[in-house]
Amino acid sequence: MSTNQEKLFGRLLLKNDILQLIKSTDKISVSKIFSNFLLEAKVNPILGMTSISSNKIKCNRCGTVHIKNSVKLPIGVFYCPSCIQLGRVRSDEFLYFLPQKNFPKKSYINWSGKLTENQKSISNALCQEINSHQQIIVQAVTGAGKTEMIYQVIEQILESGGVVGLASPRIDVCLELHQRLSHDFSCKIPLLYHDGDSYFRAPLIIMTSHQLLRFKEAFDLLIIDEVDAFPFRDNEMLYFAAEKARKIEGNLIYLTATSTDKLEKDIKKQKLYPLFLPRRFHNFPLVVPKFFWKNKFDKKLIEQRNSGFPLLIFAAEIEFGQEFAKQLQLKFPKEKIASVASTTKDRLEIVKAFRNKEITILIATSILERGVTFPNVDVFVINSEHPNFTKSALIQMAGRVGRSPERPTGLVSFFHYGKSKAMCQAVREIKKMNQLGGFS
Repeated sequence: MSTNQEKLFGRLLLKNDILQLIKSTDKISVSKIFSNFLLEAKVNPILGMTSISSNKIKCNRCGTVHIKNSVKLPIGVFYCPSCIQLGRVRSDEFLYFLPQKNFPKKSYINWSGKLTENQKSISNALCQEINSHQQIIVQAVTGAGKTEMIYQVIEQILESGGVVGLASPRIDVCLELHQRLSHDFSCKIPLLYHDGDSYFRAPLIIMTSHQLLRFKEAFDLLIIDEVDAFPFRDNEMLYFAAEKARKIEGNLIYLTATSTDKLEKDIKKQKLYPLFLPRRFHNFPLVVPKFFWKNKFDKKLIEQRNSGFPLLIFAAEIEFGQEFAKQLQLKFPKEKIASVASTTKDRLEIVKAFRNKEITILIATSILERGVTFPNVDVFVINSEHPNFTKSALIQMAGRVGRSPERPTGLVSFFHYGKSKAMCQAVREIKKMNQLGGFS
């Protein structure tokens, strides 16, 4: 079987996706090349959409049900707008699927680090519980070391010849995971996102959660990191994609520091098996945010800059963050200040420069609230009462501080014009986690 055919294992693709795989210089028609490929590879066609009633139709890639009249094309067929960013699914066309095949049984892990006793207990539990529970949730406080805790269970699947998928709703989280796992596992790992690598077949794959829509019964183990983050949070399409992407007998592990109502309900219904870790890996408590009126900002900023530690400032809106960065630069010309948001083209370079201390103050939107680590950083949240700042977002922002054993403390300051419910809830939950972790 050719390399191109192998790229279909466990995948659910459109005709155009497959044509990209089989680019040919042959002087025969594209349709004949395509037909020959399907025949040779024994690819299974699946109708793109299925009518479920006289006025409703379901997309077989993303599971979304539509009212027929709202998704009808002029030619009289239907399409799915919900997953159109991955190519248009139509009711008169097919999706194509080739069943997954195992890899040779082999050890891939290179990591020589050591887990703490708390981390080891979660790691061992994961390896044991996947034999009896198909869905597990690990709720561990920010800075607990969730990534290292999944290494053992990943290796367990890879050693048996299985395939592991690791997905996150945030690109920045995927980039950091890819960098770390590429160092700690010997296999080459594809990184799949909108502008990411081309797909190649591998036993371990890292991707954004929307990329799961392109897989079907592919993974013996699927891990969703930051399951509470937008856009995965309470997103029926992405939950459907995760279920579809794992094998029928495959396992699903959710990782989070802040749970959701849906996840809590699933735990109570015993659909999810919970594992809980309320301590950071260095055994210091979570840093509790302090509240300040916004007019104290300049004074507190001067005090923080005298410490020499890098400063990460969260802003609720893109335009405000960009303008705020310009204002700060005028006030503090000696500082090296930058801003990043989802729309920032060179944000990866900016984040790298901040990590390398080439930038001293970084203003960011919520894209950096989770999944990234900056040693020794302090965090300010400006206009922390803004409705964009949910309880979980504020907990994650505070969780950027104190992650390093060299500096397990730090500053988390919320600047506001009036305390919000989310601010108070975030502080209560952080204090509760510290109590559960054995800190008074």
